[in-house]
Amino acid sequence: METARDVLTALARRYAFGDLEALITQGTPGADVQSTSVAALCAFGQRVLDLDAEDFGMPEDVGDVPKDLLDRARASRMPQAPRERPRGALASLRPAYALLLEVIAIRWYRRDMAALVAAVHIASEYLPLLAWEPVLGHAGDPALIGPSVNGEGSRFGVPIDPATARNCDHTRPERSACERTLRVSKEPGPGWRAYLDRQHSQVASALGDCAARCRTPCTVMTRLDDAVRTDLAERCKLAADFTDSALVKLRHAAPVGHGFGVPSPEEVQTAWTRARKSLVHQPLGHTALNGTDDDPYPLAGLPSLFSTIAAAGLVPDTLLYDVTDRITATLS
Repeated sequence: METARDVLTALARRYAFGDLEALITQGTPGADVQSTSVAALCAFGQRVLDLDAEDFGMPEDVGDVPKDLLDRARASRMPQAPRERPRGALASLRPAYALLLEVIAIRWYRRDMAALVAAVHIASEYLPLLAWEPVLGHAGDPALIGPSVNGEGSRFGVPIDPATARNCDHTRPERSACERTLRVSKEPGPGWRAYLDRQHSQVASALGDCAARCRTPCTVMTRLDDAVRTDLAERCKLAADFTDSALVKLRHAAPVGHGFGVPSPEEVQTAWTRARKSLVHQPLGHTALNGTDDDPYPLAGLPSLFSTIAAAGLVPDTLLYDVTDRITATLS
């Protein structure tokens, strides 16, 4: 016969942090546990699982979270003020992508396909910045990006003159976002947060276009050494192909997109199989996915693909696993 403690432990192992917190805070009969510490871990785990990046590493109202877990989450946090330290995901996107890989795997385990597709879509939006990170030395931090993209001969964020030939392929929203990123670090907090919410992903897209799709490159690209430029272009092309893939397009058939259908696990796997077949047509995609058929990750080869685009080894994080481990240890 299952006890209340057995049920709570099972919920923890299924990463059902919200349900577990509700049961703990309502005082489930027979659950003799340290309710405050467990509730805090649950609230923290749910925030991370939901990818609520603006509040990663913040204190929880229901209790204290161990500092080591908070610090790990802060590595993926988007700073909510122009001068906030540490810079989190603006310093490097690699911790955020390791966390995204863990979240995607957990969503697969829980059969939360709508949430899985949403996480994949988020990953696709910022892939160009992941590719640019080794070149910039940061992940597109507006406070630091200026010297790498402006100056003589650059068309980054420069308005198009209707009287001259159009030499920049950036869309109007991308040009607006690029212009904003060069000055937003001097704006008050509300303006900074509005930029992160609405325009930072546009800057990522624009930089991806600079490297992978621009027909008339300006000094954003021509200032780079040939080897660096070639490598960056290949990685940004692979990122663009992933963004255009069948897997990412599933978002438009899910509640987080424009329809009301939720893809089944079989549909997700079929879309990823189609995406893999398309991506391997590119030499770098073939290199990234070759030999990954037996990868135990739910979307086989996805960690290798992200690693290739990042030019760095990325493996799924264990942050949420470790949260569950702390909860179960407390329950026992």
